[in-house]
Amino acid sequence: MTIHPEIAKILSTLPAPDGSPLNPEAMRAGEAAQVPALEDRRPLYSVEDATAVAPSGDVPVRIYTPVEADAYGLLVYFHGGAFFLGSLDTHDHVARALAKETGYKVISVGYRLAPEASFPAGLDDCYGVVRWAAARGHSLGWDGKNLAIAGDSSGGNFVAAVAAQAHDDGFPAITHQVLFYPSLDLDFDVDRYASLRENAKGYGLETAGLLPFNSFYLENGADPADPLVSPIKREDLAGLPAALVITAEHDPLRDEGELYGRRLKEAGVGATVSRYAGANHGFVQNFSWIPEFYRAFEETGEFLNARAGR
Repeated sequence: MTIHPEIAKILSTLPAPDGSPLNPEAMRAGEAAQVPALEDRRPLYSVEDATAVAPSGDVPVRIYTPVEADAYGLLVYFHGGAFFLGSLDTHDHVARALAKETGYKVISVGYRLAPEASFPAGLDDCYGVVRWAAARGHSLGWDGKNLAIAGDSSGGNFVAAVAAQAHDDGFPAITHQVLFYPSLDLDFDVDRYASLRENAKGYGLETAGLLPFNSFYLENGADPADPLVSPIKREDLAGLPAALVITAEHDPLRDEGELYGRRLKEAGVGATVSRYAGANHGFVQNFSWIPEFYRAFEETGEFLNARAGR
């Protein structure tokens, strides 16, 4: 299927990459300027900012309660942004939609960003918040049964890595993992996956941009062969939480996400892989106003609630 016409319309307005060095501060400012005013955001029962006390330090979080209820499943959400972009605000609408469509209380994590804090700082913050949420579940209204983790793009990398860390640490509370077009392999050999060549140019995220985008995260010398850096490198996926992997047809990262889903199934993990036709990388954040792409949130709710109460 060709790219969705509404996405194509917007892609046609974007300047072609010119190879200039990336400026994280300017790019963050550009993102912040696009954040809708508070009164224009989806209303929920409550939205509050808080601080999670984790081994890595104090981590800002935003807690979204969809409706008034006696208890909730918890969903800890890690925003995307190539490890150096994104914030609680830029992905606020994603967290609100996840809360609405799942019925879970969503905890969005304001983890530290590269290059100011490269690997494993952001990962440590994300894992620390998951442990914090489980430890104070009573005050969060947790039902004690369902604890999901979800993330888009680089946030999907954190989802897979946190699930693996929790398994290896004997921390069994995570029941679900949801990955939206995840970045799971930071070895950017263009021959590794067909989608890196098929979707190399013209769809927003370009294959040539992957290395410079993610270099900030790796600049302390982190090894892309490390399974905590590139979770697809993990040899044994048995025992990990049930997974929903959502990919985009026109995404250079499509194939690594789908490979992760297949390997989970081969390891005996309940996994669903759902490819969105006509979509590009980032569609959950950028194009969920298109009904067929908003469906990703509804599918997440169906997945979490069908498997609730493990």
